[in-house]
Amino acid sequence: MFRIRLPLRRALALGLPTAWGAVAVGYKLACPLAQQDGTVARIATSAVFFAVGTGLVLHVRRALLRELRQVRRVAGAAQNVLLRPPPARVDGLGTAAFQISADGTARVGGDLYDVIATEHGVRAVMGDVRGHGLAALGTVAAVLGSFREAVHDEPDLGRVLRRLDRALARHLRERARAEHPSAGREPETPVAEEFVTLLLLEIGRDGALRVLNCGHPWPYRLTGTRVEPLARADPLPPLGPFPLPRDLPVLHPPPLRPDEMLFLYTDGAEDARDSRGRFFPLRATLAGAVHIDPLTPQALLGTVLRALRRHTAGTPTDDIALLVLRNERARAQCAHPGARGAAREPTTHPHPTTHLEHNGA
Repeated sequence: MFRIRLPLRRALALGLPTAWGAVAVGYKLACPLAQQDGTVARIATSAVFFAVGTGLVLHVRRALLRELRQVRRVAGAAQNVLLRPPPARVDGLGTAAFQISADGTARVGGDLYDVIATEHGVRAVMGDVRGHGLAALGTVAAVLGSFREAVHDEPDLGRVLRRLDRALARHLRERARAEHPSAGREPETPVAEEFVTLLLLEIGRDGALRVLNCGHPWPYRLTGTRVEPLARADPLPPLGPFPLPRDLPVLHPPPLRPDEMLFLYTDGAEDARDSRGRFFPLRATLAGAVHIDPLTPQALLGTVLRALRRHTAGTPTDDIALLVLRNERARAQCAHPGARGAAREPTTHPHPTTHLEHNGA
């Protein structure tokens, strides 16, 4: 069936331009009016060829739009596989995530995130690759692929970070070789200019937090009506330009208590500007959103997304990724520091981004 449809589709695609061409040639050769030199004849000939040209332009435009829609569907499917949506709950933590690409045609960006339940606790990553669009997609795939393996294999968060650093270095070496063949030109994007800001987060069953930050904005902690940065320490340099130090300073902020939230984001959120050049007031927006009742991860994320789109008029200049984590475990459960999560909860809940899109976020 497919072999029959493909030639038929090609024939139909060529049929309309051929018909328009036949009309133009037939008019010029067979119509007596086309053989005359009078004003009326010239106007008629011009009208015929204008109609033929317009028809061909419209046909090409429809074909290009059809191809563009197909490319967008493929890009969206690739992004859903790469940035797979987290379930609504991961081992007792409520989650919501969303990504906005600055490249509106590609619908993919250079930001990355994931949340995975492991025997070592729930581990999350939020990162930002230099650049955006399809060019950054390979780096996102390399870092996320390494993260999804390392979080299960490595009990120490520092060793997870070292695995990601090695994966990034390997990817950049391979890309440099592809862009810089032995007898070819210099690579357009040298390895020395590539970097990834990254935040690694581990949440134990008792709410205990362990964090490693490589040049990334600190998340906000939402406690009641208070919105504060999770930490104020200087982060490590981004991955890529510099080697990791021998001793990695893993931070241990106060535990994430029941009903507290963490709001993780990439710098595209705070750096987003409006038409007058003003930065997006992310912290103030979060402070206003804490009064929502009920305050769920989806509601918080939807509020921030709507405010961002109003601020940028729907056209951000940089990729933006947002991730909300809420401790929804019982207080008694969080009181036992020895327990650690091992299993991911069922993923039958609707994805938060789908919920947000239906509500106009």
